[in-house]
Amino acid sequence: MIVTSKAVEDGVIGDKYGMRGPVSAHGVPTYSMPIKIEGVPAGTESFALVLEDKDDFPSNGGFSWIHWTAANITKRDLAENESMDAQGWVQGVNSWISPQGGNLSREECSRYGGPAPSDGEHIYELHVYALDTELDLDDGFNYNVLYRKMDGHVLDEYTLKATYSSET
Repeated sequence: MIVTSKAVEDGVIGDKYGMRGPVSAHGVPTYSMPIKIEGVPAGTESFALVLEDKDDFPSNGGFSWIHWTAANITKRDLAENESMDAQGWVQGVNSWISPQGGNLSREECSRYGGPAPSDGEHIYELHVYALDTELDLDDGFNYNVLYRKMDGHVLDEYTLKATYSSET
């Protein structure tokens, strides 16, 4: 399985998909990356994804920053900014629900919250999982619940890595 995104050029995430693009009233980047999934294994019923920033660990109190979680995606292409009006798939909360993220509402955090590094360049990992089922999840699910529900159902996975910097 291979995952690509037109948001990534030469290993760098384009400005509009992070803090230099559209943001919510609370400053959360909201313009989600387009994704294309190819080479899907036989038996795939749905996809799940996680966008995380492990480089944020030192600045946020000791954990990976989760920018986006989604599940029950049955198509192989997601359009840019599709997170704002997801149809037919569910999204979990991102790390802006945490005290470090401002304790934003579950509703506001249940969609893409793009890159906004506070200290230079970070590496972002988009993990995409091919699953043999759809998962029993509703919008607003927690990150750990996604992994528990996926357990035993992952047919293949792919990680797309790209950078985004706080500096222009």
